[in-house]
Amino acid sequence: METSDVLMKSIATECPYCHCEQIIVVDPAAFDRWKAGEYIQVAFPELTADQREALITGYCGACWDKLFPEEDDE
Repeated sequence: METSDVLMKSIATECPYCHCEQIIVVDPAAFDRWKAGEYIQVAFPELTADQREALITGYCGACWDKLFPEEDDE
């Protein structure tokens, strides 16, 4: 079965910090596996880390980086 033959699920997210909205399109079977407990990176390897974070917390990538900057190992 080709990807174009599969009905996809659109998930709307809104960042709780900047209120930016985005639509993330996923395979419904993968969504069900994630909701049943599969790790998000296993269920959605095709999504970016920012898209997966938006599904988990709602935060967009830019706001996540502002709120949780990487710490130096010094």
